[in-house]
Amino acid sequence: MKRISEYKKLFNVEPATDLKQLKSTYRNLVKEWHPDKFQEGDAMGAEAEIKSQKIIDAYHFLVSIAPETKEATLEEYNLTITESGVADYKHKGLLLEVSFSDGSTYEYFGVPKSVYAKFNNSDKKMRFGKRNIFNTYLYRQSKKALQEA
Repeated sequence: MKRISEYKKLFNVEPATDLKQLKSTYRNLVKEWHPDKFQEGDAMGAEAEIKSQKIIDAYHFLVSIAPETKEATLEEYNLTITESGVADYKHKGLLLEVSFSDGSTYEYFGVPKSVYAKFNNSDKKMRFGKRNIFNTYLYRQSKKALQEA
């Protein structure tokens, strides 16, 4: 949750920001902080390098949790959480990362340690996840399933 609020603060966006507005803000920030804008050896050049990378990371992250992105991938997500099993999972802070047997991995934000403990101790992780995590917490797909050739 800290990362989400940090990125939204960087972009100065509201929770209901659409992708078009997010893209516009991204372009303006990249123009302002592009490293090529500064002379070589300029102290601001090094700062711009770091800041521009942070802007790019923030943009990709915010796009991945945007309502339009979630709506576009909802069918795939529902298929994953109904027909795949939990292959692996890990919890750090308030972030729960779940890898499914279809190869996709999703991050769930704001999952408290108490909910994670119940998930971890559950003998039916998919059932517990469907009822208490998968449609309750903010999520994003962090890794896609590998495509077979």
